[in-house]
Amino acid sequence: MTSIELEAKTSYDAAGKPVVAHADDALDVVGFRKRVELTDEDSKRIVRKTDRVILTVLVWVYFLQILDKSVLGYGATFGLQTDTHLQGNEYSLVGSIAPIAQLAWQPFSSFLIVKVPHRILMPALCLGWGIAQTLMAACHDFKGLMAARFFLGLFEAGCLPLFSVITSQWYRRAEQPIRIAAWYGTNGAATIIAAALSYGLAHIKSNVLQEWQIIFLFVGLVTIVSSPIVYWRLDNDIPSARFLTEEEKPQAIERLRANQTGTGNREFKLKHIIEAALEPKTYLWIGMAMLLNVGASVTNTFGPLILNGLGFDKYTTTLLNMPFGAIQIIVILLASYLAQKARIKGAILAAFILPVIAGLVILYVLPRTHKVQGPLIVGYYLLAFLFGGNPLIVTWIVGNTAGTTKKSVIMSVYNAASSAGNIVGPLLFNKKDAPAYHPGLRGCLGIFIALFCVVFIQWVNLIFLNRLQERKRVVNGKKAKVVDHSMQSHYHAADEGNVEEQAQVRIGDNAFLDLTDRENDEFVYIY
Repeated sequence: MTSIELEAKTSYDAAGKPVVAHADDALDVVGFRKRVELTDEDSKRIVRKTDRVILTVLVWVYFLQILDKSVLGYGATFGLQTDTHLQGNEYSLVGSIAPIAQLAWQPFSSFLIVKVPHRILMPALCLGWGIAQTLMAACHDFKGLMAARFFLGLFEAGCLPLFSVITSQWYRRAEQPIRIAAWYGTNGAATIIAAALSYGLAHIKSNVLQEWQIIFLFVGLVTIVSSPIVYWRLDNDIPSARFLTEEEKPQAIERLRANQTGTGNREFKLKHIIEAALEPKTYLWIGMAMLLNVGASVTNTFGPLILNGLGFDKYTTTLLNMPFGAIQIIVILLASYLAQKARIKGAILAAFILPVIAGLVILYVLPRTHKVQGPLIVGYYLLAFLFGGNPLIVTWIVGNTAGTTKKSVIMSVYNAASSAGNIVGPLLFNKKDAPAYHPGLRGCLGIFIALFCVVFIQWVNLIFLNRLQERKRVVNGKKAKVVDHSMQSHYHAADEGNVEEQAQVRIGDNAFLDLTDRENDEFVYIY
């Protein structure tokens, strides 16, 4: 696009303020030719308004997704396996079919995230998995459960990559860890609420519905009712945001200049896919996601059964999972806070893997007797530290990936790897190994040791990539070192480079060109 075209696309109101009609116009206003005046107070005000609208929607919908997914374990506690005549590893297969559907649907998810407006895509997915969850209450055999869980997984497939992309398009990199923790932290809240709901709903006496059917029906209907509310509240992007004024829209985009990751684009670019496919760090993300989510699936699908194997009845088992959810919330928020303050995400992630390894060792070594129930519960609760891993990995990926298509593809690949982990996890545990589940615990232990090693390799890889970026900047006539202002907690007008640098080569002009992290020599990798 020429400078004359850029000038023609920007219109102004009677007061001389730029009028933003759509995304391209907004980028013209704040793009590489003209920068918008923005103070720290303006930035804080925009963040508060974004939190009230966008973050609220993300938190609620992600909570519903985890709630719908996690009630399967409580259904098993309250007679699902007996009433539906599940044999052998059929319950494990029911737990694995949803991530299988997610894995199969990921290529379509990455395309839909780029091409379909988020205000349409999110409520559509929400409605789809809500219907699937509701229909699970009508299942009476293995085939019915498999079909319902398949569609549940299919509609949930785009959830995590979509949420990650939305977070990156509305927040600075320094703001992203806590926001990702806010919506991903609902893992813990959903665990607590699912336990409380299951305990309460299971006490309802009915001649028509079994306890597990009442639980499935309730959470499914809540999700269905939420779908139109999500459509009403959510906005597609900054230029079309109804909660921002015309003056605030260009400022909101200017805030994100230092991210060097763009603010969204509707063009699906093949070269972004090729670049992602050729990068070693893509496969390290895949390894991290798959290994971590083997453990996460175990706690979601088999957590209540593991507790039940410690010698508690079904009602006590349900209540004992509530502290597990509380620990999840604390761990997720703590991990994200430390990552934001220390800015060394790899070291924080590795540190949070160690308690998980310790918990698995305790569960594997100790016998299932009443004398050691306390230590066994402690061992189980230590597994909650693994939930600090996913938001850190998501933050790591989002902060180290630029280009709309590349980011949607990487996040879809991440979700596919997570799905693969969710498939493998339940299959490690077989009904015949109850109540100790030693083979499954032994497998998980090896997996988390491998995860620790992969995190270290990625950390070294990102340091190496920054060295390559420095060489590239020198060749292009820029200073080797670029200060990463996107990781500062406060916005400053001088964030985008000092006067001396700008006199030579304008720093920050590549921010909204939808370049990938490898194409943009101003991009700084965070590790």
